[in-house]
Amino acid sequence: MLRELSIKNFAIIDDLQIRFDAGLTIMSGETGAGKSIIINAVQLLLGARATAKLIRTGADSAELEAFFDLAATAPAAAIMETQGYGTEEGLLIRRIISRHDRHRVFINGHMATMQVLQAITDSLASISSQHAHQSLLKEDFHLDILDQYGNLMDRREVVGGIFREILPLLEQRAALLAQRDRQNEQHELWRFQKTEIEAAQLVPGEDEQLEQERSRLRNAQELIQIANHCLESLYGEQDSVVDRLGIMHRQLEKAANIDGELQTAMASVAELTYQAEDVVAGLRRYLHQVESDEHRLEEVETRLDTLNRMKRKYGETLADVMNQYATIQTALAGLENVADQIDTIDQQLVQCHKRLQTAARDLHDQRKAAAEDLARDIADELHALKMPGTRFAVTLEPVAADERTSAYLTIDGCKADERGTDRAVFQIAPNVGEQLKPLAAIASGGELSRVVLALKAILAASGSLETVIFDEVDAGIGGGVAEIVGQKLKALSDHHQVICITHLPQIAKFGDYHFKIIKLVSRGRTRTTIEPLDAEERLEEMARLLGGIKITRKTLDHAREMLLKE
Repeated sequence: MLRELSIKNFAIIDDLQIRFDAGLTIMSGETGAGKSIIINAVQLLLGARATAKLIRTGADSAELEAFFDLAATAPAAAIMETQGYGTEEGLLIRRIISRHDRHRVFINGHMATMQVLQAITDSLASISSQHAHQSLLKEDFHLDILDQYGNLMDRREVVGGIFREILPLLEQRAALLAQRDRQNEQHELWRFQKTEIEAAQLVPGEDEQLEQERSRLRNAQELIQIANHCLESLYGEQDSVVDRLGIMHRQLEKAANIDGELQTAMASVAELTYQAEDVVAGLRRYLHQVESDEHRLEEVETRLDTLNRMKRKYGETLADVMNQYATIQTALAGLENVADQIDTIDQQLVQCHKRLQTAARDLHDQRKAAAEDLARDIADELHALKMPGTRFAVTLEPVAADERTSAYLTIDGCKADERGTDRAVFQIAPNVGEQLKPLAAIASGGELSRVVLALKAILAASGSLETVIFDEVDAGIGGGVAEIVGQKLKALSDHHQVICITHLPQIAKFGDYHFKIIKLVSRGRTRTTIEPLDAEERLEEMARLLGGIKITRKTLDHAREMLLKE
């Protein structure tokens, strides 16, 4: 329940405080006195978008505050608890609209986001204004009303939850299919490359070994000649190196027996002799290995051509070629992996689709029953509001699927979304003998106001809203109809706090409390104030609503009579 409202530096309001109570509160005042400004302030406190244009001229910021009593079982209290806000002392909402800085929101003294504010206030209060009337003409809004009336929001959320499961799966599936299509274009090329590399039977380092072998084969005669010459010089010819080293070793051995200082030199010569003999053995082995083999050279050349072709196509080195081979194998394996992933997602989608079918069909059936009840209840309310011949219908129409609709979002030929497979259309025939037509095509301003009131009365009676605010509920009506509207508002206030801005005394007389909104000029500035009216002041305001600017004794008597009847 809204208990207090404070407005500072907002439009033509400089500083305004209002206290509210349970029951029906009436607000009235001259046209242009600022009633819409108060409604705008409440809308901002409930989460509407703000603009710096609303700040009073000369001020840097506007401040709005509202204090609500909260029942422990109120949905707003539950949301506050989940967000970490205590509810023992109620709910205090504060908004600061700045001309230069960012706008700020505070809940119970703590900074908050707009999303949190909107979540908390969503079920806290409702404002029925000209905007609400226009919203009623939008058919997208009709399904929301029907589901709220039929207590179907939980079922609808089940449908929405499954729908939200399906969407990312469809996105993943589409991405995988696109990936598969791209891979399929490369599939034959990858298989050919894999086969070609496998056929080459690559061995790491093989190219380096073959390059060395080719060089040896190409220069075999020269290498043999050099090896033979060295072998002869070391060992084969007379006075060879080995022979000379042998002579030197024998001489040093003889000398070392005389002078031990030559032992080292003798040992070194002996070591040189052994090394020379090792070189000789190595050259002999080399000569056995080296041969001038034209056939083998051709084989090596052919093999090197193959390896070089692989390197030209797949990498600068054999290691690069092998890495490319691994990449191709991974890509080919990925084709199978993508197919497996698509199969897995398809299985998930099949299960989700079955659940969606069950939930959407159940929701549709419940909506059909609720649509009949809602149409009957609205017709009854409209009859009571002096529209006795009115017929009202809530028509459910399927949303047809088209070629772009996924099979997993198609149910019985209908396209499913977060709200199911239906769209609702409110239809009305205000006069006897007329055909039912969409509300937007036929309702006048007065009829629309009464439809809004009928819906508010029906939904508020079944919903959890604690505060209902009516602005322009009297649009297009008067006389006896206005009195019926007043009675409806009064009856509604037995269950909810009702605040009503009106120009009609037939409605105002039902108020438990009456405030007058006044616009005045002080010190060269226009400002709006609001004053609670006592019994005498209320009588005068009722007379003003009845008679306009000039209030006569007769007008006062009429006003007194209206109030006494209540």
